[in-house]
Amino acid sequence: MTAATRYPEFEVAGPPRELGRQIGETMREQIRGFCAAAIEHVNRTVNISQASAIDVAQQSLSYAESYAPEMVEELRGTAEGAGVSLDDIMLLQVRNQLQPDEREGCTSLAAAGRSTRFVAQNWDNDPALDAFNVVLTRRPDGKPAVTTIGQAGLIAYIGFNNKGIGLCLNTLPAPSRRIGVPHYFIVRAILEADSLDDVTAAIRRAERAIPANIMLITPQGPADLEVTIDDVRVLRSTDATPVTHTNHCLHPDLLPINEQFPELIQSHDRIHRIGELLNSNSEGVSVEMVKQGLSDHQDHPRSICRHPNDDPTHGFWTTVFSVIIEPGEQRMHITRGTPCNLPYEVYEML
Repeated sequence: MTAATRYPEFEVAGPPRELGRQIGETMREQIRGFCAAAIEHVNRTVNISQASAIDVAQQSLSYAESYAPEMVEELRGTAEGAGVSLDDIMLLQVRNQLQPDEREGCTSLAAAGRSTRFVAQNWDNDPALDAFNVVLTRRPDGKPAVTTIGQAGLIAYIGFNNKGIGLCLNTLPAPSRRIGVPHYFIVRAILEADSLDDVTAAIRRAERAIPANIMLITPQGPADLEVTIDDVRVLRSTDATPVTHTNHCLHPDLLPINEQFPELIQSHDRIHRIGELLNSNSEGVSVEMVKQGLSDHQDHPRSICRHPNDDPTHGFWTTVFSVIIEPGEQRMHITRGTPCNLPYEVYEML
């Protein structure tokens, strides 16, 4: 049987609790499956008991309530609709707090081309998570519409809004703490913004638990945000070249952090290679160039387009999906699997 090349698509609308109930009811199968698999996935790289994980989720809930009570209300509706507990849903939101040094290793970029602006990424992770990925459009009352690609049950993930913001995410190895505002709540707040200033304000007001790299295309142009638990550093291109990032700090203020953490899956090689591929065309970067770049196999299988290899810790990681987001056109191009051999399907916010 031919494998599906598109992810399931859903659309919901309404006030927070009702929005969540619709999510829980329409994606019940994927949410319940993800809840059942979440701790098993975490324990592939770090051992933690269910009781300890729930403790982190419950403590982080109070931070989330203070940061964005309407998002917690949405998750209550999601739990009700899916027939799971709020603890189960919160475990999904905090799972990267349970394994702060072992998250996805990705290659991302943002560019303003002649005809479009876009942000893009290869999402490299455990291929078992593919079964829980969905494309979801939320139309919350009184807030921007948002379309995301990610695991069912998360409050937000990679995607765009109808105000010109597009967002991709990758790991930034840096100091972390166990408890704080779960990362995905901050991502949702970013996707409710309409400018780069609003984005940075949404990040700064959160008492963050983990570091992250956030690649953006905004109405003000491309930007990369290296976010630590204490501050935010913004990287922007000074010319027409794209902003690129893998999994180590690039801002001069944060370079000492790289000496404290081991390199994550050939991060330095990947950023050199994606820059080499994208900066070779004097006419600027196009979506087609990005598709080719994210399919690159130099150093295969430890390449930008990631394949299974013999690395003892991360060898099972592959490029689960590749995504190119054009918020101005309100669409995403997504492969369900490695982009070297699978098509980019188009998903639109209608």
